[in-house]
Formats: sequence, C-alpha cells, structure tokens
Amino acid sequence: MTVNKWLICGLLLASAAAPAHACGPDALGVSREIAIGGAPQIGLKTYPQTLALADHEVVLTFDDGPSPATRKVLDALAAQCAKATFFLIGRNAQAMPELVRREIADGHTVGSHSWSHPLKSLRALDLAEGIAEIERGDKAVAAASGGKASHFFRFPGFGDSPALLEAAAQRKMPVFGTDLWASDWNPMTSERELQLLMSRLRKAGRGMILLHDIHKQTADMIPSLLRTLHAEGFKLVHLVPGPNAPELRPAPEGWSSETEAFYRKMFGELAHPAPHPPKSTN
Repeated sequence: MTVNKWLICGLLLASAAAPAHACGPDALGVSREIAIGGAPQIGLKTYPQTLALADHEVVLTFDDGPSPATRKVLDALAAQCAKATFFLIGRNAQAMPELVRREIADGHTVGSHSWSHPLKSLRALDLAEGIAEIERGDKAVAAASGGKASHFFRFPGFGDSPALLEAAAQRKMPVFGTDLWASDWNPMTSERELQLLMSRLRKAGRGMILLHDIHKQTADMIPSLLRTLHAEGFKLVHLVPGPNAPELRPAPEGWSSETEAFYRKMFGELAHPAPHPPKSTN
C-alpha cells in the first residue's frame, strides 16, 4: 500500500471513530454514570429514597415519547454531549422506531412507560390489565430498539400500587419516580418553564428531573437548560443498566409521598388516581 493509501485509510478510520459533536469545556457533557440493576424504587416525589447524588448533580429523564419534538431534544443533547434516560410509551416506540434507534445510537438509556399510558394510570385498571400494560410496553420498546433497551420503568402518572410494584420487582424492573419536575404538562412558554425548573433545582441542589419530550415548549427549552446547568456548575449523571441495585439516599425526616397525597386528596384512597401530579406554580 502506498503512503497516500495509508493516509486515506487512516483518515477514514479517524472519521468513523469521531463523535458527531466534538465537545470541549464549554459543553455540559456527562460527569459520571450510575449503573442500576435489581428492582429499586427511586425518586422522592413518590418513594422514600432516591439516587445518592452529590450536591449539584442532576439526572435528566424524558417521558411519553418518541414524538416529532424528540428530534429537537436529541439534537440539543448531542450538541452538549449530554445523556438522558427516555421512558417511552410502547405504542409510540412501535410507531416511530427510527427515533428509538437514534436514542440508542446517541448513547442514551431507553426504558418503558407502559404500552398506552392509560388516562387514569395503571392502578385504576384490573391487576392483570395493569401487568399486561407493563409487559406489552416493555416488549414494544425492546423491539423498536433492536433489543438494546433497558428494563427501566416509570409508571404513567406515578400511579403504582403494591401489587404492581411487586410485579415489576419479579421482572427485575427498576421503577423510577422523580425528584423534580418542570410541570411541563401545563402550557407555558419555554422561558417560563426554564425559570420554574431552575428555581426548583436551585432550592433542591440536586436531583432526578422529569421532562416530557412530546411538548414543543420543552424541546425549545432544552438548549437553554443545558447551558444554564453548565453555567451554574451542575454536573450531569447518566443512568445505565447494571447488575446490582445502586446506592440510595433515604428521604429526609418527615418525608411523605407527594403523588400519593394528591391522589388521596383528590380521589379518595380507593378512587382512581389522576393522570398527572398536582399543578404547581411555585
């Protein structure tokens, strides 16, 4: 092989190995990974423990996709070499497998969020129907991802039940609530959404964040959010599948489940839960 051919070959190999975005110090990036296995229940909005994050560490999670807005979210994450966890509705994954494959190719973690996201949550269904929603959603996401999805799971509307949690545990599915949300199920400008989320994050100092990649306002906000996180010294943690349950941080003294309190207040202990947590403006 001539020198020129060796040069061309080397350039081609380097090009193939190079990331789509060469991120420098001005990008948020990922500070570390947390491997999660077993069947823990994580997130202070619903459960009495959460990830053992250090001060100013955050985890980004997105629900309900994929959707057309997901493309803009993925572009923004790629530009900052940032990684997130996507909890996909099974029928959406089945309808848009190309976006599921892109999430995997971009290095994100993909989990499931039931097959159809029933309006009144899974615990409003018969137990067999609720379990079928979990299993069908998990299988649809796995198929759309080419078998590369995780078994991470988030209940629609955080509407779990002891029996459904046991079913998830038997299937070795880590269950994720959240620590913070952007309330992006409420219509608002992307600027207002960023202001609301950052005010909550500054107060908490750290945490797992819930967003929805089906909303244009959220997709429009993500570039500003990533820049703001970096500017204010927050570090991004990426969740990945692993063999064992992770280290968890217990809830502070006096903790109670916000989502469960809302369901009981609005619908009574035995009534059907709401599709979303309470609206909030603070």
